Amino acid sequence: MPDTTAVPAHSALPSRAREAMERLNREAEAAGLHIWLRTQANAPAQRPWFRDDGLGAAGRVATGRVGANQMKAAAHHWRWCEIGSYLDRIAEIGRGAAQNAELSPIEFAERQQFLLVNPGLGGRLQVASTLRCAVSIYLPGDVAPVHRHTPNASRTILSENGGYTTIEGERCLASRGDLILTPNGTWHDHGNDGATPVVWADILDFPLMEFLDCVWIDEEFPGERDGNARAQKPMLADGYSERLYGRGGILPGFVSHQRGIGHDTGPVFQYRGRDIRAALEGLRGGAGDPCEGVTVRFVNPANGAPVFPTFDYSAQLLRPGEATRWKRETANAFYIVLEGEGTTEIGERRFDWRENDIFVVPNFMWRRHINRGPGDAVLYLCSDRPLFEKIGQYRAQGRSPDGAVTQLVQ
Repeated sequence: MPDTTAVPAHSALPSRAREAMERLNREAEAAGLHIWLRTQANAPAQRPWFRDDGLGAAGRVATGRVGANQMKAAAHHWRWCEIGSYLDRIAEIGRGAAQNAELSPIEFAERQQFLLVNPGLGGRLQVASTLRCAVSIYLPGDVAPVHRHTPNASRTILSENGGYTTIEGERCLASRGDLILTPNGTWHDHGNDGATPVVWADILDFPLMEFLDCVWIDEEFPGERDGNARAQKPMLADGYSERLYGRGGILPGFVSHQRGIGHDTGPVFQYRGRDIRAALEGLRGGAGDPCEGVTVRFVNPANGAPVFPTFDYSAQLLRPGEATRWKRETANAFYIVLEGEGTTEIGERRFDWRENDIFVVPNFMWRRHINRGPGDAVLYLCSDRPLFEKIGQYRAQGRSPDGAVTQLVQ
């Protein structure tokens, strides 16, 4: 039986008519025609989120043809104590391949990662409907070849040694807490020329580009290459973006703010962890947002827009004992814990997190954060809010202390 709570007030098909339609569907499927005769009139896959005010309700999936083929991302928590060791094991496989002359260390460098898989998405390599995350390790001497692609991408540095990324000729030397952006259409390569391993989390809008059939990668770099012929020769020193845009409200007037062939992306490629932490520290005495704590958002300094047209970043600080109010929004939220320990409650589930843990809050789901540690907690947030704003679908709700639902963004 169809889930009538999820179906608008349309007349149901008579049983015999429905059976006849389904026979035609089976016939078309057997013939390989790749068509489907609708037997549910506009049945939505989810109950409307804004009609649900219970904390545990995230939109129950409908039944029938529409519901059976709809997947919903689940709230999930990846504990670093459980997944981190796999990077070392992957790297060990690479060493063994090199020792047996099966594959050179440089060739294996691109394979030293695992992708996070959301348990609600049927094995797809994504953490939410629009986002993918891979966690990588680069050993000393590892280099990934210069390339560019359509997905927007970033890396959040999780190790003290952050290696380097060269983007459009700008060499960005990184350390823990740094956020490195590689906007779509920018030439970039990265690697580790230090003495200790590098670990970072890559986040991309790959699933969105894949859905739009807009994924391509280009490895035919036209410029001058570095000595190993895999990396571009750095033409701009470390800190170039910082020197151009490091003074808020003051823009250089002699350079183009477009870098690479992408559109509507920010020109700053590196946000330093120490600066992010200092900015949060400078604001920690303020009231903060009741649903977010103390927050800063990374933006395009040329126009104030998000760093990417499809997703953006912010950082938030929770002071000892601080607990935010409940909030939900139409955008997906993906978090990395940079500092501290605490709890995020998502609907009726509770995730206790520590440093380097990662968790996702899918859209439509209530969530709140609690700092349970003795010191500050710092979270980095990646959200596809800019995409939802562009298509006119971003909304947010909060819950007041008395449980009343309030509209934060209509």
